[in-house]
Amino acid sequence: MLTIENLCAFYGKIQALHNVNIEVGDHEIVALVGSNGAGKTTILNSISGYTTTTGSVRYNGEEISKKKSHRISRMGILHVPEGRHVFPGLTVEQNLTVGTVAWGGVRLSKGNLQEDLRNVYNIFPRLEERKKQLAWSLSGGEQQMLALGRALMGRPKLLLLDEPSMGLAPIIIDEVFVKIKEINQRLGTPVLLVEQNARRALKASDRAYVIERGKITLSGPSADLLRDERVREAYLGKRKTNSPQEKGAV
Repeated sequence: MLTIENLCAFYGKIQALHNVNIEVGDHEIVALVGSNGAGKTTILNSISGYTTTTGSVRYNGEEISKKKSHRISRMGILHVPEGRHVFPGLTVEQNLTVGTVAWGGVRLSKGNLQEDLRNVYNIFPRLEERKKQLAWSLSGGEQQMLALGRALMGRPKLLLLDEPSMGLAPIIIDEVFVKIKEINQRLGTPVLLVEQNARRALKASDRAYVIERGKITLSGPSADLLRDERVREAYLGKRKTNSPQEKGAV
């Protein structure tokens, strides 16, 4: 579905990505794992047309690296950025309705509006309960669900998610990742997931890439990377032991 080859990205004269190669197949969740500043968000921005790039980004065989961002979104590649960015003065349902419209007022989906709302409410019942509330009054977790639901209103063929767990309590993070899995499994929507919580990302995804300083350094099935000592040391923390010293530590 998505094939990235030799992708380089630039912010002015600064090169942020170096010959990145990534693939996302149908129905997959693929994670990008790495530390802050490694280039994870830049990859998503490059796919969405927000960054100056060289190299190739192909979607269903069509080169999209030179297309404008609004044309990319109309192709079904929808991006949920870091930080949620809901419209605080609009109701939940108004926020969802905004998700059906691309730049220039063109409807992203040819589906029925009420049908699209029903699909979102089936996955996020809490949004239906709060559909008349203003978005500013929602909790952080509810706002993240609203951001995901708004993207679903455009019937995405590929969903790009940037740090969906940021700023959320652990119990809410669990719920958000359950919903991401449900979107993938119920709707068959492929997901490219950027997540600093490496353990969470690897457990939720089918395959993953590790990026360091703008370069892909490891890739493979997520279950394998969870067991890889290099990944464990760098991103998952050292395995706990039951030594007497540890048990007695304060």
